[in-house]
Amino acid sequence: MLQQDSNDDIEDVSLFDAEEETTDRPKKSRIRHPVASFFHLFFRVSAIVVYLLCELFSSSFIACMVTIILLLSCDFWAVKNVTGRLMVGLRWWNHIDEDGKSHWVFESRKASSQESKTVSEAESRIFWLGLIACPVLWVIFAFSALFSFRMKWLAVVIMGVVLQGANLYGYIRCKVGSRKNLTSIATSYLGKQFLRQVSVFWM
Repeated sequence: MLQQDSNDDIEDVSLFDAEEETTDRPKKSRIRHPVASFFHLFFRVSAIVVYLLCELFSSSFIACMVTIILLLSCDFWAVKNVTGRLMVGLRWWNHIDEDGKSHWVFESRKASSQESKTVSEAESRIFWLGLIACPVLWVIFAFSALFSFRMKWLAVVIMGVVLQGANLYGYIRCKVGSRKNLTSIATSYLGKQFLRQVSVFWM
């Protein structure tokens, strides 16, 4: 069972249609979902590598831009819909009710004795390291592109900041939103507007 945070209301919901099967193996540094862990890092690291090296291998800005945006889009989808759910038991999403009102839902698995069996410490470290480090790099790239007047690359870098920053914000809300409100209602509102624009554009 999970905690669902939607429009500041919290209720117990199930993350899956049926609860995940658990084993009697204790939580250790074993990676339980190697494929998910691989793709959690693959797309975002690949986008950074292509950004840094593409001009060495290709003179076409369009080809480089399209490749980076495709990698960022694949990363956004994979992290939002797959790796967060499998690796740390978190999920954020949006739905429209019958009245046409948009609701943001931030889910997290309840702390329980079963959690120690379903969440790997190694996977948790991989997840949060990749989730936090890569957006920080894109922010550095943004300042670098701005100060070096590489304006054509600035749009690509901002796309990296927006897409990976959206997942970072969503999962932080999943992690801490069920325990306490974030800084203020204004911060929550701005964050939801940010997620809405990203999701509408890319989903």
